[in-house]
Amino acid sequence: MRVRPARPRDLEACVALDHSYVTDRVWQMETREQNGMLTVTFRVARLPREIRVNYPRQGDDLLAGWRRCDGFLVAGEGGSVYGYVALTAWTEHGIAWVSDLVVDRPRRRRGIGTALLQAAARWGRNHNLMRLVIEIQTKNYPAIRFCRSRGLAFCGYNDHYWPSQDIALFFGESLR
Repeated sequence: MRVRPARPRDLEACVALDHSYVTDRVWQMETREQNGMLTVTFRVARLPREIRVNYPRQGDDLLAGWRRCDGFLVAGEGGSVYGYVALTAWTEHGIAWVSDLVVDRPRRRRGIGTALLQAAARWGRNHNLMRLVIEIQTKNYPAIRFCRSRGLAFCGYNDHYWPSQDIALFFGESLR
């Protein structure tokens, strides 16, 4: 398996990947305002049962986002695509922004996501960027665990980020 820049014919294969995930936990946000202090807390909450969650962007939204990105890498072998990462260089802030990091559901837990994350970091360094930041749904506990286990730290959130108005979490690491 190798990671390489995507070719136009790879886009159809990327759309066809199973982007969904299954989880029994979420990061739940709580806010409190007291004595002039605003406190925002995230805690892991267990769900009553496993749920399958669709990816927040689908079809045309995915394609439009990919066309706007600065870097698009795919992982695979032969003519097959197993996963991809979409990157944008926010040069004014020194950030390599990961809007999508997806591994086809049947191929997860085989090192493909790690290879894509490492390739994204190399891409950021090659573009003289200082940080790598990835966006994740609060429902995507498997992706949260993946990022934290690879040394990325929680670095922010946006409470109306996705088209569904769900909360986005941001995890990042230094590229220096």
